[in-house]
Amino acid sequence: MMEQELITNTLRSSTKDVFSTMLGLEVECGESYTEMNAPGPSSGVISVIGLAGAWIGTASICCDTSMACRMASQMLGEEYGDINEEVLDVVSEITNMIIGSFKNAAETYLGPMGLSIPTVIYGLNFLARTAAKERCIVVPFNCGTDKVEVKLSLSPNRGLPRLDIVTSANAIS
Repeated sequence: MMEQELITNTLRSSTKDVFSTMLGLEVECGESYTEMNAPGPSSGVISVIGLAGAWIGTASICCDTSMACRMASQMLGEEYGDINEEVLDVVSEITNMIIGSFKNAAETYLGPMGLSIPTVIYGLNFLARTAAKERCIVVPFNCGTDKVEVKLSLSPNRGLPRLDIVTSANAIS
């Protein structure tokens, strides 16, 4: 069984560090939970990044447009009220930093991993899911009235050996 608490704590630490250091924002962690990969319609911004190694999957940062604009305003020192290329670039870069930090820390118990470049999706009333039918760890954060969710779905890479500190064919449970 994958050690969900260890994963959750690593995601929390990485997210708090990036928000504090890069954006000058403090976030409060909510209660983490798991969900099956069956989300309802969504609106806002989702940035997805792939992970590969002994464990494979995806990680994503999800927020509404006001939080995406707030992150861009904090990082770039300009006011953003609407989604544009700069805002989407910031969300992509923040995703890269959070998941990159997570990856570096998690490699001690998940083994070496590689990251893809982030893909950012923006719009109204869309669905986003991975093709795998795995459970997903969701770690919600509050930043004032704005919310951000960090999601992670990992499965064993059946073609590679993995470290046995996290061992189960059911991945996250």
